[in-house]
Amino acid sequence: MDPMTNAADAAAGEPPLLAVAGTVIHTPELGVIEILEDAVVTVGEDGRIERVIEADDPAREATIEAAAAAGRLTLLRAGQYLLPGLVDLHVHAPQWPQIGKALHLPLEQWLANCTFPLEARYADLEFAARSYGGLVDTLLANGTTTALYFGSVHLGATQLLADLCHAKGQRALVGKVVMDDPTLCPDYYRDASATIAVAETEMFIEHVQRLAGPEGRVRPVITPRFIPACTNAALEELGRLARQTGLHVQTHCSESDWEHDFVRHRLGATDTRSLEAFGLLGRRTILAHSNFICDDDMDAIGGCGAGIGHCPLSNAYFSNAVFPLAQALEKKLHVGLGTDISGGPDASIFSACRHAIAASRMLADGVDARIAPDKRGRPGAAIDFAEAFWLATAGGGIALDLPIGVIAPGFAFDAMVIDTTVPDADLTLWPDLDEPEDVLQRIVYGAARANVRRVWVDGITVVDKDAGLDWS
Repeated sequence: MDPMTNAADAAAGEPPLLAVAGTVIHTPELGVIEILEDAVVTVGEDGRIERVIEADDPAREATIEAAAAAGRLTLLRAGQYLLPGLVDLHVHAPQWPQIGKALHLPLEQWLANCTFPLEARYADLEFAARSYGGLVDTLLANGTTTALYFGSVHLGATQLLADLCHAKGQRALVGKVVMDDPTLCPDYYRDASATIAVAETEMFIEHVQRLAGPEGRVRPVITPRFIPACTNAALEELGRLARQTGLHVQTHCSESDWEHDFVRHRLGATDTRSLEAFGLLGRRTILAHSNFICDDDMDAIGGCGAGIGHCPLSNAYFSNAVFPLAQALEKKLHVGLGTDISGGPDASIFSACRHAIAASRMLADGVDARIAPDKRGRPGAAIDFAEAFWLATAGGGIALDLPIGVIAPGFAFDAMVIDTTVPDADLTLWPDLDEPEDVLQRIVYGAARANVRRVWVDGITVVDKDAGLDWS
């Protein structure tokens, strides 16, 4: 549909599918905050944003009147703000029941004693339905409109996860995990062979594409858990499948000393270069963590346009290092944020924003008081709240190569209403003290699940916490 035709229709009073009137806040570019007061955002039948009408545009009043008459207007109250939906680039869906548990353990014990036994339970579809349904509901309620999910090794349970995301309206990229190496994966929880793992990956791809279409709201992802868990045969075949289909790929990369060193000793190259050799590094690849990547790895990642899912909270527990975020952004790498449920014990990407800022400050300033201040840190490593919010929205969209994370024409209307007036919440504004940009800063540092009042994906309401409430 021609945008000029849309503009003419709006001016003539033709109602859009949806119109939201109020203050819009987003970060269309890294470090750039755009605040549009008294704007109107119109959404077309395809769920894409048609227009962002500013306060002084003559079409504004006619658009509001037409949308109101058609029952398609959402009018934000004072203290409410329209923001892009949040993008989570790393979620271990089957780990949801253990969020906030066992984080005192070393990674190897956490996996062997807690995580693998839990993930093995997803052979039970009744258990899977109960767990996955609660996870998707929780993420949507926290404003996460797009999530990149690791499933389990079970084909049926991972198909069920995709089905639930589709039914609940979340934009989701879902992968059946491949882990077939018997030397590192337990007998009770692994793929029986590389051949079976790849065949079930292909079956999962077919299921999701029948469910939602090749470019639908839910998409399949090729998902080797990480190189240490996979045989070379599995990795080679998954690389072939990635080249053949052009689908997204997700895996862990250089998360910890152990993983980084294991891959170098086994394959004689870094995680990044090894994934590249297997055909698993490309424009639609998301590498979780990547804390130990070197300059050469960054060049390889940037050269093909792959993305990084930065998981600052789980890194504090299991990664032994802080991801060099500012350096990656300076090199123009595509980076977004991930919760890494359940290695990260928080379902909110707002929390990931806060931890990304804190981790960057600690890397910049150093943490060991026994070292002289001028030698303690890594100067230039810090980011601020605007950069963190960009990572959580537009940056995640760019990493996924999807038109999300920005409130602008042509982008999907994946958005949320943040209410700063909600009772029993910690987020407050001080209009006599705050500059306009302070509103976003306060939201990044203070917003919680209670402040997320309404959520849309592709223009469809998927969360409405105020339905039936009287706020007068």
